[in-house]
Amino acid sequence: MKLSANFTLEEMIRSQTASRLGIDNMPRENEIIENLRRLCVNVLQPLRSHFGYPVIVSSGYRSLRLNRAIGSKDSSQHIKGQAADFEVVGMDNYDIACWIRDNLDYDQLILEMYRPNEPRSGWVHCSWVGDDNRNEDLTIFQGGRTVFGLVVQ
Repeated sequence: MKLSANFTLEEMIRSQTASRLGIDNMPRENEIIENLRRLCVNVLQPLRSHFGYPVIVSSGYRSLRLNRAIGSKDSSQHIKGQAADFEVVGMDNYDIACWIRDNLDYDQLILEMYRPNEPRSGWVHCSWVGDDNRNEDLTIFQGGRTVFGLVVQ
C-alpha cells in the first residue's frame, strides 16, 4: 500500500527485530496507518523530493510488543505511527536534521548518536502529529545525554 509517492506501508512497518523474534508488526488500527501516511506526506516525502536521494527508514511503526522488545518506552510515538528513524543516502545526518528544522513542520526532531567527524553516524528521528506539532529540536549523545537544539560536539 502506497502512503506517498515514494513510501509504502511495507517499508514503514519493516523491522529486523520483529522478523527475528517472530513479532507481527502490522498495525491493526486504521488511525495508525493514517498517521503513517501523514508522516510520509509531511516529513519523509518532502525530504525525498527536495534532495532526490532515497530515505532509508530504519524504524517506523512499532507494535507495543516490538517497542518493548527493543527497550523503548510505552509512550514512544512510533507506537502510534507518528515517528520514524531514518537516514538519507549519501547525506550527513546533521545536515538532514537542520534542513527539516528550517523547512518543515514537525512535532519532534532528534539528531541521535551523531558524531561530527563521522557524517554517516547516528540517525534522524522525526515525528508529526498535526495541528499540535511542537517543533521541538533535541540532540541525544552516546550515553543518553539529551540537550535542546541540534548541537554538534
